[in-house]
Amino acid sequence: MTNHPEFLEHPGNAALLAGHQGEYLLPSATAVQFISAEGTAITTDKYKECYVFPAPEILLEGYGELVLGRRINEQASALVRQGRMAVYPSSYGQEACQVAAFMTLHRSDWLFATYRDTVAVMGRGVKPMEAFESLRGDWHSGFDPHQYNAALPTTPLATQLLHAVGVAHAAKLRGEDTVVLALCGDGATSEGDFHEALNFAAVFHIPVVFLVQNNQYAISVPLIHQSVAPSLAHKAIGYGMPGERVDGNDLAALLAVLGSAVERARNGGGPALVEAHTYRMESHTNADDATRYRSAEEVAQWVPKDPLVRLKKYLVHAGVLGSADAERFAVAAEALAKTLRDGLNERTEADPQDMFRFVYSEPTPQLREQSRMLAAELAAAGVAQTSVDGDLP
Repeated sequence: MTNHPEFLEHPGNAALLAGHQGEYLLPSATAVQFISAEGTAITTDKYKECYVFPAPEILLEGYGELVLGRRINEQASALVRQGRMAVYPSSYGQEACQVAAFMTLHRSDWLFATYRDTVAVMGRGVKPMEAFESLRGDWHSGFDPHQYNAALPTTPLATQLLHAVGVAHAAKLRGEDTVVLALCGDGATSEGDFHEALNFAAVFHIPVVFLVQNNQYAISVPLIHQSVAPSLAHKAIGYGMPGERVDGNDLAALLAVLGSAVERARNGGGPALVEAHTYRMESHTNADDATRYRSAEEVAQWVPKDPLVRLKKYLVHAGVLGSADAERFAVAAEALAKTLRDGLNERTEADPQDMFRFVYSEPTPQLREQSRMLAAELAAAGVAQTSVDGDLP
């Protein structure tokens, strides 16, 4: 069943393997859920042997992060409408996946995010304006990945998964205590890079966890037209790694399942695939019109499953979230929103020649020609400009 002695020696994996003949690879028949949509704890012992319900203080901390994440989404969407940002792929409704992603990692671990994972990136400590630099349309990425152990969010689907696997492989070769968490969407599972990343991770038994945020749509393409597998988590079976399904709007379940996968990888258990069932409440980006491919009735079905409202109901009922904590979280969220407003209201002066200056260390003849053409056009319009060679038009 496996050629890796370290896998067999790991206590957790030995228990999984015992008497199951490979069934340890199979995800749960239904998504793991700890807190219902109504905000009540699910009392079933179904997942008791595998996962531990997070402590109240952890959930309270997580709720505070959800409040921040929701405010980030609301403020960013407003700034796009005001023309202060070029584009924003909202994660409104998916914040629990974002929060669980960074809460389950150590400082020495790495996060590889997609363009929709701004909340997760900021959770790694990236400053607000550094996280939003590229989204406002500036040419540079905004932050140093090595400062935060967070890779730059990527727009091409699934390419970051290969980079994540490479970093995890390097960490294993160096003997480092590092786990890499790689995020992607359901659409990314149709890409060749997804296959290559999972296959390499499994073959070389490296400490990487793949979190698929299944928000039901790859832009306008619904999941049913992406895959007919029983679940996306089942895709892990073909690579020889375990897969799991979890309610992506239940932070408690996410922390338990994702945390378990991360620690399993840290202890030599190898890679895993976690599929989080969630929903993209808003359009793909501000440039998309979601009403063209999904109904208002469909969206309305997910409103009661809101991760923020769900956890708030649970914590209030459990006596964990009081008015003082709620006020503290709200104040912090508004302070963050003000930071975004102030930062994105500042105008930046862009140099058009940067389009050519930083493509290659030595500009190609084609780039030099294009640069001179642009300089000439700007000069004709009364704008002083030189090409990348410093030539006047």
